[in-house]
Amino acid sequence: MTASPRLRTVAVLGLGQMGRPMAVNLVGAGFAVRTWNRSGGAVEGAAACATIAEAVAGADAALTMLSEDAAVEAVTFGDGRLLAGLGRGTLHVGMSTISVALAGRLAEAHRDAGQGFVAAPVFGRPEAAAARQLWIVPGGDAADVAALASVFAALGQGTFPMPGAREAALAKLCGNFLIAANVEILAEALALGEKGGIPPAALLGMLTGTLFGSPVVKRYGAMIAAGQFTPPGFAMALGLKDMRLVLEAGEQSRTPLPVAELLRSRFLTALATGREGLDWAGIAGLVREQAGL
Repeated sequence: MTASPRLRTVAVLGLGQMGRPMAVNLVGAGFAVRTWNRSGGAVEGAAACATIAEAVAGADAALTMLSEDAAVEAVTFGDGRLLAGLGRGTLHVGMSTISVALAGRLAEAHRDAGQGFVAAPVFGRPEAAAARQLWIVPGGDAADVAALASVFAALGQGTFPMPGAREAALAKLCGNFLIAANVEILAEALALGEKGGIPPAALLGMLTGTLFGSPVVKRYGAMIAAGQFTPPGFAMALGLKDMRLVLEAGEQSRTPLPVAELLRSRFLTALATGREGLDWAGIAGLVREQAGL
């Protein structure tokens, strides 16, 4: 795989659990990669930059993979930041899970600056990022999305384009809502079985071997059955953040989401009871406690 002739230089802003392996894969695909990270750090084969302005100057595209709206806003807006440093005709590829409102604001701001914005949130945990097995949900101008084909091929196993940036952000929130709901349902089912004398691993084997054999159920079910929630691939605080954004989107469109309300309470309770360092699947511990296990 080689980089697209149009897109040769890519700035990666954010080298967390997801951003770092993504930068590594872009280097491996032949892109000239520059990186910036708030707390420093480097990626072999990439140019480590001291400032955002240095990272994005002359880049064909800047990729952001950050934890929340506030972090994306801080990197994008202001003197010496991404929006001011990118040239006309270049692209900001926002791969974070962000609010629908911010996705719209970013699209408008970049359009006014003569740049492009493609919201491209991903499904997949850090191990999937390292293995180039992410699912990518891009939304923006069709020509901009098409221009990023080689970037997406270097990072994932497929794309599911949406009509625009706001729609891509919403699609990702819908997906995360469904994952969290599956965690809750699995936790409840395995707790019910365990109280009735069925070992969690045995019940999970039956469920995933018959009607519920999806990768999400298998992965999270195994974590719940084993009670293994560290190290976190997706932090508990991010679960709370995503349910807040899901409920915000529901409120804006007047869509009742009672399960999302429950999940928000689960994540908030998990954080309040010292589960900050667990994977978001650790809400299963609350289900077990309420069941007297």
